[in-house]
Formats: sequence, structure tokens, C-alpha cells
Amino acid sequence: MASEGDFVHPKESGMEGLEEHYDLVIVGCGLSGCVIAEQASTNLGLKSLIIDKRDHIGGNCYDFIDEHGFRVSKYGVHLFHTVHDRVWDYVNKFSEWMPYEHRVKGRVNNTIVPIPPSQETVNTLFNANVHSPEEMEEWLKERRVVNDNPQNGEEAALSRAGPELYEAIFKYYTKKQWDKYPSELDASVLLRIPVRTNTDDRYFADKHQALPAHGYTRIFENMVLPDKNITIRLNTDYFEYKDKLPKHDLLVFTGPIDAYYASQGLPKLEYRSLTFKTEYHEPKKGELLNTTEKGEIRCPKDGYYQEALQVNYPGQEVDYTRITEYKHKPNQPKEVYDKPGTVIFREWSCDDGEPYYPVPNPDNRALYEKYREMAEKEPGVAFVGRLASYKYFNMDQAILNALEMYDDLVKEGKLKSKKPAGGESWCNIQ
Repeated sequence: MASEGDFVHPKESGMEGLEEHYDLVIVGCGLSGCVIAEQASTNLGLKSLIIDKRDHIGGNCYDFIDEHGFRVSKYGVHLFHTVHDRVWDYVNKFSEWMPYEHRVKGRVNNTIVPIPPSQETVNTLFNANVHSPEEMEEWLKERRVVNDNPQNGEEAALSRAGPELYEAIFKYYTKKQWDKYPSELDASVLLRIPVRTNTDDRYFADKHQALPAHGYTRIFENMVLPDKNITIRLNTDYFEYKDKLPKHDLLVFTGPIDAYYASQGLPKLEYRSLTFKTEYHEPKKGELLNTTEKGEIRCPKDGYYQEALQVNYPGQEVDYTRITEYKHKPNQPKEVYDKPGTVIFREWSCDDGEPYYPVPNPDNRALYEKYREMAEKEPGVAFVGRLASYKYFNMDQAILNALEMYDDLVKEGKLKSKKPAGGESWCNIQ
């Protein structure tokens, strides 16, 4: 892996050589854990020990320069967007940002169309001949299956999109994502599927949309590595060392809540995970890349594998869900764009691996409520983040959740200042 710049990343693991006492011990060096540590240090002068079983900082946001010179994400593509000014102001303390509005394409019947479905999507796939939001709404209205109380995901999707879009875009993509057809899922999973009536082909509509100029890892480097109040130990599994931790006033746990209580004998919460296959190509315009039952897939232009950063495959002709091509990102090193080659990540959903997506069904919700009730009574422990909350968080939601949890811990008197009056922030963006 290429150099991470001027930052020295932590090499130590285990509990040797630590101080006898920390104000906080934080399990997890991702967004939730690092935000809590940074806020506790900057605002209160508190010392934190962050431990993580992985060999890098940044959690699932971690990106790096690969052997071909491309900045890629180890755990899948990340796109920052938010409506929250507090989050936008916060992340700007730790990175320079460049505007970027994400657009997703879908290869449907071997034709490239915008995702979420919009006027262009239905015109291309179904010759709908709609040219205004009113015509699009009328087209949908004629097809939607009226249902005020859908009992499963299929009924919910049909009530939102109608049968044509359901079959073309949502049915089999859902099967690949969840290993269940929509008819086997809660209505809530597909009740809010996005269908656009206008021509806006942006994937997100949030007022703040941008990419960190030097990648996501740089945010964490600026946030925690220079701070003398924050000590990090990687390759250090909490469950292996929990009886050997230094003395501390508060434990912040950002891992899966069911893992914390594994010794209680309760069932595990269900998650879906992701697996990736990385490929390097040097494609030429028109070159045959793949052949499926829907036809041939050819290279759109020299040096690029596909038409966009993210192309979804909602049909049955391939078993993967999407392909990500990082060369399309504008925050790549400048020399990348002149390279003849490109790197793609094919992506599959699966049951085993890192926990990404909670599986929404009544059994899991009921089980989580049991864990949540136990967590509320756990002395000296704060459960923070998506895994501890059994919810899927976008990046901005994870940051806001951590900031608000920090606020609550201060209000409740669980975090108290040790900082002299008039102290200044140490942060220096690099």
C-alpha cells in the first residue's frame, strides 16, 4: 500500500505499555468511536484509549492507495451527503472537500438507465413518452396497485412503483441483496423505494454532497492521530482483552450489541454482509467485456470499464449486485486519470462476514429490544453507533448519532471536563 502521508499510524497491539487509567476506553476506531474520543479530548480534555480488532483506523470508511495507484475503499464505496449543518461543519474541521453529486446507473436488459427510476428510465425501458412530473405521476398512477396496508415487500413495491418497474428494477435486486424475494420481506423494506417523477438523476438530494479531497482515511488521521489525549491499539480484540483493560471511568462500545452479550446465551441478531472481487483492466473503447443472456457488454471508452462510478445489476443475468469503478471519483490522485488501466470491484451480498445491514423482521426487532433493555441497565457502558443500535446509518447519521450521544453523556454528568479554561483546538488539516 502506498504511503499514508506524514502521519504515523499506530503499530502497537494489546495492553502493554499503557497508562494505568483512561477517562474512556472506546471499542471501535470507526466514525462513532473516533468522534466520541475527539469531542471528549477537544472539549473536555479527557483521555481515551481506542481499541480495534482490525489493523487500521477508520472502520468501514477506510480507504487507501492500491498497488495500481487508485484510491479504493476496502469495505465498499462510500459517498458523503447530509442535510445536517452540524455534521457538515464538523467534518470540515478534518478534511478539505470537493463537490460531488453521486449518480447511479443500472444495466437493465443490457441498457444503461438512471437509478432511482425517473422519466428517462421509463422512457428508455418502456417507451413511456413522459416529459413532465405530471405525466410521470400519471404513468405511475395508472400502474400502481392501490394498497393502504401492504403485508410484505412485494405489495409495498407494487403500491409504489407498479408491476413494470417492480419486475425490472426491484424484484431480483432485492433477492440478491437479502436472499429473499420481496414477498418474503417486511413491507417496510420496500415501502420507501425511490421513484422520481422529475428528471433529477442524482442519487441523493441532500444540500451537502462532497468527497474528502484526500480520501476518508485522512479524516481519521486528522481527527485522532495528532491528539496526545488519544491512544490507539489496533489488532486488539475487546473480547480477548476485556479483563485486562486499564482502569477507566466509561466504556464506549461501538460493536454489535449482541456480541457484547454473547455470554448470556441469547440468539444472534441477523445481518447481511458484502463480499468483493477486485479486478484490474486496461480496456479499449468497444472491447467486449462480458456476454450475458441479455447481450454483450462493451467498454464505453478507453481506460474505463463502465459508464459511471456505480452500475447496478438488478436483473437475474448475473449474480452480483453492482460494480464500482473508483477511477470515476474526482478525488483520485491526479496521475490516475492518464493511466490506461482501471480497477473495478464486483459486489455480492452474503450472510457471512462483516455485519453491514440489519435484517428487518419482527423476530430481530423483538430480540434487539431485549438487548436494548439490557444495555440501558449496563453500568459504566455507553452503546454507540449503527452496530450497537441495530440500525443502518449513513456516514452523516453515524457522525450525528455520536455527536448527540456525546452531548447526552455530558448532560448526564458521565463525562466531566478536565480541561483548563481557554484551551485551544489542536486540529491542523493536512
